[in-house]
Amino acid sequence: MTKPNRRMFWHLARAYRRVAAASDARLADLGLTGTQAGALYCFGDDGLLVGELAATLDLAQSAASGLAQRLEEAGLVERHEVAGDGRAARLKLTPAGRRKRDEAARRTVAANGHLLQGFTDTEIDTVVRWLAHAAETAAPQKRQAKKEKA
Repeated sequence: MTKPNRRMFWHLARAYRRVAAASDARLADLGLTGTQAGALYCFGDDGLLVGELAATLDLAQSAASGLAQRLEEAGLVERHEVAGDGRAARLKLTPAGRRKRDEAARRTVAANGHLLQGFTDTEIDTVVRWLAHAAETAAPQKRQAKKEKA
């Protein structure tokens, strides 16, 4: 029996590129990318500060700011001033943002089900555990240091 290819970085990168491309294609008619849909999934009724969006998506503050600006330009979120802090703005979904988020979520749930087809719950749990482990152990050192200080 041939030993399986265990080049984990290669498999992960390849899977990410293909899943991201499929996600973008699946959402194109909504005018969304997978990244934008992922951002919309983060919103609750109270909205988010850009820093909260960055933390939730594990993005740099500057990347989250750009993402928030693109969502705002697309009419999917609105900025609301935060009382007492002239620099901060709370982002809230617009009605169009809610509609697109809900439709994107429906499509993503269906795609997720397709990806999991043919695997047992135990196998899926192992993959999820490995991905969580990889995310934690491969974190850049400065993020690790921040977590250790907390």
